[in-house]
Amino acid sequence: MSLIRFIFMLFAFIGVLAACAVAVLLGLVMLRFLPVLICVVLACMLFRWLLKKAAVRITVDER
Repeated sequence: MSLIRFIFMLFAFIGVLAACAVAVLLGLVMLRFLPVLICVVLACMLFRWLLKKAAVRITVDER
């Protein structure tokens, strides 16, 4: 059972590391190529507008 838990944790760590690497690379690409940055900003604005239109609220419950 310990070996299975270790393998699961190893894959989880590798997944988090890969996600962080992708986020950093996406940030570098956005800084290097301005149209990508503009597309990401427009997509975020569109997503925010759609959430408002659908009356969806995202809140953080702090206790």
